Amino acid sequence: MIDDSQIYQMIQTALKMRERSYCPYSHYAVGTALLTKDGQIFGGCNIENIAFGPSNCAERTSFFKAISDGHKEFVGIAIAGGPAGKEPLEYCTPCGVCRQVMAEFCHEDFSIIMAKTDSDYKIKTLGELLPDSFSPHGQVGVQSQEESEEKEEE
Repeated sequence: MIDDSQIYQMIQTALKMRERSYCPYSHYAVGTALLTKDGQIFGGCNIENIAFGPSNCAERTSFFKAISDGHKEFVGIAIAGGPAGKEPLEYCTPCGVCRQVMAEFCHEDFSIIMAKTDSDYKIKTLGELLPDSFSPHGQVGVQSQEESEEKEEE
């Protein structure tokens, strides 16, 4: 469960991360703030490339930073996006690829906070945004790396 002060801090971080966005092609700046189970926040922004394929969404930037720093348990993410240089006008939802990355590391109750401002936001769970997901959490015959390692230790 994310408390109100954490939500505020996450949204503030996501809004600030929008300023670091590199979006010369879409002109759509996205910032994120990923909260780990131990309370750390990892910010991210979208980074575009002229070839498009090498571009990276803000959500994945946050996840990859946290994972490369040794974190694999997450509570929620705040997302703020809109035209570069302007305040967000609508709620920014994660794309399908980002939802799939979230499903790899998070359970259905993972909170996704979509914010315009620190007082105008809505919260959905990963299960609401990606129902019946393909993930290592509940797929028949699929085991996460941790589950495989636990079985080897037995």
